[in-house]
Amino acid sequence: MNTLILLLALLQAESPRPLPPRPNLAIGSSASGTLGAVSAGGAEAVEAGMTLLRNGGNAADAAAATLLALSVTDAHLFCLGGEVPILVFNAQRQTTEVLAGQGAAPSLATPAHLAPNGSIPTRGLLPAAVPAAPDAILTLLERHGTRRFADVVAPTLDLLDRHALPWHAQLAQTLRALVQAESSTPDRILGLRRAADYFYRGPIADQIDAWSRAQGGLLRRHDLATHLTRIEEPIALDYHGHTILKCGPWTQGPALLQALLILQNDPLDDSDPAADIHLIIEALKLALADRDSFYADPLFAKVPLSTLLDPNYARQRRALIDPNHASTELRPAQPLQPGQLDHAHDTTTCLVADRWGNVVAATPSGWSGTLAGQTGLWLGTRLQSFRVEPDHPNSIQPGKRPRITLSPTLVLRDGQPVLAISVAGGDLQDQVTLQLLIDLINRRRDPITAVAAPRVSTAHHIGSFAQSPPRLASLTLDDRIPPSIAEALQALGHQIDRSRNPIGAPSILVRDPRSGRLTAAGDPRAGRHAAAD
Repeated sequence: MNTLILLLALLQAESPRPLPPRPNLAIGSSASGTLGAVSAGGAEAVEAGMTLLRNGGNAADAAAATLLALSVTDAHLFCLGGEVPILVFNAQRQTTEVLAGQGAAPSLATPAHLAPNGSIPTRGLLPAAVPAAPDAILTLLERHGTRRFADVVAPTLDLLDRHALPWHAQLAQTLRALVQAESSTPDRILGLRRAADYFYRGPIADQIDAWSRAQGGLLRRHDLATHLTRIEEPIALDYHGHTILKCGPWTQGPALLQALLILQNDPLDDSDPAADIHLIIEALKLALADRDSFYADPLFAKVPLSTLLDPNYARQRRALIDPNHASTELRPAQPLQPGQLDHAHDTTTCLVADRWGNVVAATPSGWSGTLAGQTGLWLGTRLQSFRVEPDHPNSIQPGKRPRITLSPTLVLRDGQPVLAISVAGGDLQDQVTLQLLIDLINRRRDPITAVAAPRVSTAHHIGSFAQSPPRLASLTLDDRIPPSIAEALQALGHQIDRSRNPIGAPSILVRDPRSGRLTAAGDPRAGRHAAAD
């Protein structure tokens, strides 16, 4: 019995868990300034980003520092062996690009290997995709940053040195090895590539390969050696004078744009809150039904985005919404048909802006995996987001990226960034983002009010993790929403649940392009933090 208790204690000690902030760390849930701003999960990760901004780094440098630190402060939500889609507005180039920080399935990840019993494991080593976060962070620095890896990783190394979990020391050793690889040349860009090669084509890849083979995993050295961070154009939509930018259909991001198109002619001015909630939820049901049917890695499947984002198609979808009744069926677009997670326990957030007009929006994730040998590197379990049906666009296939929920947002006005949003919460991410955009654009609420406002959600969709079945007509309401609104929605046929927990965990960053003032805010009930100078 004593041996069992000791074993359980050791396992618990090595499990990722949030780090308590340092005493007297002066970081709250909102802040404003003109020199730079960060909104993210853990307070010490926000401090890491602010340290780079205060030392003259730009938004890309600070975002890299924040992401690295989040892998420690928010290790139960994001790991360096996981993934991080990133949207970057580069003020000097006046361009926005996507860094597609999602790893592919290993070459051994066939249905027979990954889902021999007809379902994909949700925990452990088998559902691990190729680690994408390290290369995404290095690519962010290479393309948009001004600092070396050694500079941006310093706050994370300080965090790791101040805490005592065994994997902290191991991860610190791995990160210091990358710094050493980088230091072999004075050239900043070449140094970053040498750090990436050390990880993906050198000693770290060898360690992961040997450990994976010994443990019966699917990852191999050649899977890491062939990984790269794709640079992509964002998907764009004009909405009420704003340009909403999202990652492609290898994420759920375009579903937000579909929902906005469906709702674009509705005032949504909060004069009738129950009617507004009904419209928002019904639009999300339609957009998510298309997500579940068509979205996939566009390198492997033809995703009909031009049709799904066509205004005429949106009008057809809008006509399906009955103002008097909640839909009780899944309704993907029939002419295009080929041949529940309500809590933010799987992801964290990262938004950064600097004094020069650069903005970074990222949504890092990775959880429920396992430690890769002695590397200190936790792996994620993102392959569980594949579908098991062989004819589905998002079916399991070696080398293919699973369609993921991670979905950062950038918003431009007159070509300049004015808003960035990142939300933790799986299938809730774009549901929450839609409500924030309506609050900020349609209703002109300030970001601090919007990010803390009561929210709603639905599980009327196929779950993105292990394909959990839909809860048709479901509607979860924040417990702060008045009972009279709940009763009105129930009368329309919505199946009401009440939640005392925050629905999703959003961070917001608002930028005034004329004055340069930055306002960063995170929902304090959901453990989001912000700082600015």
